[in-house]
Amino acid sequence: MKAKEFRNLSDVEIEQQVNSLKEELFNLRFQLATGQLDNPTRIGEVRKDIARAKTILRERELGIS
Repeated sequence: MKAKEFRNLSDVEIEQQVNSLKEELFNLRFQLATGQLDNPTRIGEVRKDIARAKTILRERELGIS
């Protein structure tokens, strides 16, 4: 998800998105440990999406954007 898409969401929606991304990251790590992971690059993508979402929330908290 792009930063632009996160900016169009409310704070509550972003928090929900972060929680679902964290669940997905947990599942991906579990699949990696069991050798069932098909796309290892997805782990990095999910981590970056979480970081993007948290950055948007922090910007709003500080009143930057």
